[in-house]
Amino acid sequence: MVYKRIRDLREDRDLTQKDMAEALRCSQQVYSNYELGQRDIPTDILIKLSKFHNVSVDYILGISNNPKIK
Repeated sequence: MVYKRIRDLREDRDLTQKDMAEALRCSQQVYSNYELGQRDIPTDILIKLSKFHNVSVDYILGISNNPKIK
């Protein structure tokens, strides 16, 4: 679920994996591996994704279906 959520969030904003990699200061390959579930997403990257997309970490992790930050 995590991997689909981060892909969907990126696609909803019409961003490429390269765009996200630049925002997160990682390589496009590393970001691609996050979306494919081939690499665990570190906590600091989860927080950056949450802030970038203005959604809660719980939403990204699939704990909540409500993307709003409380």
